[in-house]
This record gives sequence, C-alpha cells and structure tokens, in this order.
Amino acid sequence: MTVGRSAELEELFQPSSIAVIGASNRPNRVGTALFRNILEAGYRGVVYPVNPSWKSVSGVRCYPDVAHLPEAPELGIVIVPAAGVVEEVDRLAKMGTRGVVVISAGFREVGDGGAQLEAEVVRHTEKHRMSLVGPNCFGLLNTDPEVSLNATFSDTLPPRGNIAFVSQSGALCAGILSYATAERIGFSRFVSVGNRAGVDETDLLFSLGKDPATKVILLYMESLVSGRKFLEVAREVTETKPVLIIKSGRTPAGERAAKSHTGSLALSGRDQLYDSVFEQAGVLRAETIGELFRMAKFFSSGMRLDGPRLAILTNSGGPGIVAADAAVRNGLELPIPSAMMRETLRARLPSIATVLNPVDMTAEVGPAQYREALKTLLDSPEYHGALVITTPARQLTAEAVAQAILDVKMTTKKPVAACIFGLSDLSREVTFLEEHGVPTYTFPEEAVQGLGALVRYHTWWTRPRTEVRAFPVDRAAARRAIARAQANNTLLLSQGNARALLEPYGISFPRARSVRTATEAVAAAEQIGYPVVLKVVSSEILHKTEAGGVALGINDAEELRGAWDRMQESLKERAPGVRIEGFDVESEISGGKEVLIGIQRDPSFGPIVVFGMGGIYVEVLRDITFRLAPIRALSAEHMVESVRGFPVLKGVRGEGPSDLAALTEAIQRVSQLAVDLPEVLELDLNPILVRAPGKGVVAVDARVVLAPPSKSAPSPSAHRSGTALPRTPPHGGGTRRRR
Repeated sequence: MTVGRSAELEELFQPSSIAVIGASNRPNRVGTALFRNILEAGYRGVVYPVNPSWKSVSGVRCYPDVAHLPEAPELGIVIVPAAGVVEEVDRLAKMGTRGVVVISAGFREVGDGGAQLEAEVVRHTEKHRMSLVGPNCFGLLNTDPEVSLNATFSDTLPPRGNIAFVSQSGALCAGILSYATAERIGFSRFVSVGNRAGVDETDLLFSLGKDPATKVILLYMESLVSGRKFLEVAREVTETKPVLIIKSGRTPAGERAAKSHTGSLALSGRDQLYDSVFEQAGVLRAETIGELFRMAKFFSSGMRLDGPRLAILTNSGGPGIVAADAAVRNGLELPIPSAMMRETLRARLPSIATVLNPVDMTAEVGPAQYREALKTLLDSPEYHGALVITTPARQLTAEAVAQAILDVKMTTKKPVAACIFGLSDLSREVTFLEEHGVPTYTFPEEAVQGLGALVRYHTWWTRPRTEVRAFPVDRAAARRAIARAQANNTLLLSQGNARALLEPYGISFPRARSVRTATEAVAAAEQIGYPVVLKVVSSEILHKTEAGGVALGINDAEELRGAWDRMQESLKERAPGVRIEGFDVESEISGGKEVLIGIQRDPSFGPIVVFGMGGIYVEVLRDITFRLAPIRALSAEHMVESVRGFPVLKGVRGEGPSDLAALTEAIQRVSQLAVDLPEVLELDLNPILVRAPGKGVVAVDARVVLAPPSKSAPSPSAHRSGTALPRTPPHGGGTRRRR
C-alpha cells in the first residue's frame, strides 16, 4: 500500500458493514470476544457473523460463508486457522470487499512455512486490490460516535479522545487499553498492524495526519518497514500535529563486519540512527510506554509551551527539588524571578517562603495565597508555563488546591501541570482538573517529561525552514574516478581516485604526490614545500598509525629520509606480508580541529550522512550523529551542534573558534554526493581539519568503497524491508592522522 491510498484506509475505520469470519459462541475464543465487542460498542453499521458451525452468534443470525451474505461487506475480519485465510480472502474479494483485517496468527512470526503462507495472502490481496491489516494482529477501533467500532478482542473499551495509537505488538495492545482507561486517556483510533504484510505504520501515519478527530499520534514500533518513506511522511505530519514514538528492539551488532569507521559506527550506533531520523522528522521519542502517555496527555489537552522557561510552585521543598532536577534533564529552564516579582511574591506569601525558583510557599500557605502566587508567576512574561506541586495541609485541602489551580488556569493560555500528593484518595480532584485541561501526575518528574516534550515540539514547529542546497559540482569528473576504479575491478578507491572523486564536489585536500622510493619522496617534498607528511598506501592496512605507516612534522630532506627508513622497518615488523602500493607525500596542515564526515547506505533508510568528532579515537569516543541525505542547511547545523565536542569547535580555554560555516557546507556537499552518486557505498573522511574562520576545512584522509557493479546501491525510493546495513567487501586504509 502507498500513502496515496488514504481513502481506502478510511474504509477500514469507517465501514458500513462488516463480516466476521470465524465469529463464535465458544467461551474464551477470539472470535467470540471480538464479535461481542463489536455489538457491545454500539457499532452503527451492519455486522454479519460467518461460521458454518453456528446458526447464530450472540443472538445474531450466522451465515455458513460469505457467499450467503445478503450484501458484500465493506470490511472482512478473518479469525480462522492460518491455512484457511487465503481461501477466505478470495471469497471476500469475489463479493467485492475492499478491506480485510486478518487476526489469525501462524504466519511469518512462526518461521519459513508461515512466511510462505503470508506471501500467498499478500499476493491475493494485491491481486484484488484489497487493503490488508495484519496478519497476526489485535484488530482496530474507531471511537467516533458515528461509527463506534471496536473490532478488537480486548475486554476494555477506552473513552472517546483525540489520541491515535498504532502498534506493531498485538500482545501490548490489551495492556495499553487497560492502562489508558485507568488513566482516563481517550482514543480517536487504535490499530494493531501485526506483521504489517499490507498496511504499515507509514500508511497509517499519513492517514491519521489527515484525520480531524486525531490531535496527537502515538506509535509503538520494533522496526521500520520503510525508513525513508517514514521520514518523508513524518516530516509532513509533524508540521500540523505531534507524533510520539516508542521504538524498541535492536539490530544484532554482528549483522555484518564493516571495517571502515563510518560503516562500523552506523551499524553499532543503529539506535542512535533512529534517534537522529526521528529528530530530523520532528518525531518525539519516548523511552518507556509510561513516558509516551505522559507526553500524550499534554498534547491531547491542546496545551502549547512557547518556550523553555518554567516556574515551579510548591508548598514542600523535597518535591520541588526533584522537579528542578528533572526540568534541567528535560531541556527546561528555571530562571529566578526578577527583583520586582520577588518583592510581589514576598508580599503575598508567608514570611518563611522561598521566592526563588522553585518557589517554596511552605506548608503555611492558604488557598488565597496559593492562587495569587500562581497568578503572579503566569501573568509574568518571565515564564512560559508552570508546574504546581502540592501536598494538601490543614488549611489547603486537595479540593481547594484544585479549585485554585483552575481559577488561575481560566485566566491564561499558558500551560499548567499539577502534581498533588496525599494519603487520601485524590481521584475526584484529579479528574476535576483533567476534565478542565490541567494534566495531573502522581510524581513531579512525570509532569516535567510532558512539559519537556511540549518545548521540543515547539522548537521543531517554529524552526526556520531551510531547503536542500544544490552546489555547483563536476559530476562528470567524479564519475570518471568511479569508472577508473571499476575498470580496474576494484571496489576500494585509491587515495588518488578518492581525491579525484571528492574534489569535484568541493572537498579540499592537502597538496600531495604519490611516490615509490625515498628519492621520489624527497623530490615530491621539494615541489610541495616543507613541512610534509609521509603515509603508506595499502588497501590491506586498516590503521596506518598502528602499523607505523604515518610520519608527521617532516621539515627537511634528512628528516624525510630518516622517516622513510623507519617506516620501512616498522611495516616489516608490524605488517609483514601486506601489499604496499606506494607512499604519499603531503603538505602538512597546521592547526584545526579533527572531525569525521561520512556516508553509509542502508536498505531501509538509503544514504546516511555521519558526522562526529574525528581522529584516531573516533570509535572509542563515539561522539557522532546521523541524518538521512539529502540534508538541509539547518540539519547540517544541528548535526554539528549536537555532538558533545561542539564546545571544542566553538573555541574553549583561549582557543579561537573554528570555521563552522565551512564545516556545515562540507557536510551538505557530502550529502549531495551521497544522493548524486549511488555507486558510492561508503565514504569515510577522517580526519577533516576544521580551521579558523575563513580558512575552511581540509580533508586529510579519505576512504571510498564502491558498490559491486552487479548490484546497485540502495536508492532513496526503494526501501521496503530489512534494517541491516549492506554487507561490504573487506577493505583497508582508514589510518587517522595524528595532530
């Protein structure tokens, strides 16, 4: 299914008639529970039970097969043994049914035999152009009063709400519905995609983005069917409504033995890759299911937090401290009130109150003081929102607290979250607040997580919109470098060919000469000018430095000859038997900070741009980030700013700043190359030296791996299955030049 078929997806959620194949009267059967749920939810259409074993199901006339139905059902729900699903799908197709939900298990999840059976189901649904949900799924529901569809086998029907939930895990769905009902969380739509043989999370994300009843979309995923398409759709949807996700599961680290730095980083950092993709799409990621729904409560309330400045108001110190720590962890700011506001607060609060932030009113505060203090904070432009933490006391009952919060909430558009502690049952006060748009939590750190999500979404929604920049490049020259390597039947480009590929894309390198003898090295150094660097060239040496294959700071011919001799001895000792292809003499570039820029290709995500702090310790420090190409200028800036080493690039301890403009441009140029040249399977520029402002960036070492000629590298438009990075042939190089 493609995201363009949103009308067909709507038919799944709003059918006028349903056939439940496998409906039953037997206790503890899925067919019994699901059919009963459809009836008890008050479904507004017509539902037909289909089962040759029964004359009626739950008091409704039962039909032996779909051919005997009085009309063609718009939606078929299939709950029969896996071996019989294809036959039932064909019967529905002959009746003219356009959508089918296969609840039955026993498909791909059980092994090769089930996978073959699932492929047959897909073949038949595609043949008849039927929308397929499942197989091996929990079902779907739509709480729209005009539909009232609960086609799941859950015992719990959640209230009407504006949250849509999509889950890969059917087993998780029943627990989610029970949890949401207990927490007073309502849904607009709810669907389990199961094995995702037809409709997947991206199709549903597109459809839910168009649904006016849905204000926030939640996703539980273990993998992405099509990472590239998901990014494109999510970027569009998050422009109008928040998308929250919990992504579990990991790709096995030993999936392939990538030997380049970029390859190994992209593989072992796969979960970090998902983080980067979600950030690039404006999707907010939760670590736990509880956090997912705590965030959702804020968004479903319609709240917006227009900045990070939060006021914390409490009548007990401990919870305020916990909230303050959580606020910092979640990207919120706690500015101290201005002198004028502190004076105002002192005049309205007990004399022992602390009027910093958190504002601790102490247990002596009364309802009127409580109300006035909260209003003072929210009326001020110093704060974008407030968190109120209260332990009911003698003169400050839970009921009085709730009313005071609501009184102030009615006077402002700023968000207010509440946390009320107490030994007695507070459910009435909590319900009262939440019914009036004040999200209420058991613990302060839970509320802070939701407020932090509001800030992150505001930052995304108000970000400057930038476009993908197209640089003038010489593609023909770059392709000639690729053709030369292909003509020599090599997948790893020599340093000369790598430079010939990258320089047409505006990547600068030091002046260099290839040599084979010490005499040639001295002559090359005289032409280039001292100081120079001497490096071995060998596709069989992965780390040149470890083999003694790099010599720095060579200032004259005598030093060069000495370095040459020492390198020959070191290579014999540390890399015996390897094939030496020659040596490079390069001009030494002084100064600059070492970074890495790379490309990796993925069958699901397509070309990935990698950036991080570089040098020989890159795999140890792992200070990297990812984005899918092509990237916009703002994404390149965010990549640079997101690494832990960013302060080093800005300049610390008396060091001057680096040329960040040139660095972000280099990242964008590499991104353009990744899109333009799908033959480039891996690219590893490490280190790139970022010099002082106005002096640009210089690539010191380059590694380029081409895709085998018989196999084209994954393209951005052809990513459907699999999440492992592609296997590449063994290759060497990758030495990182010390500074």
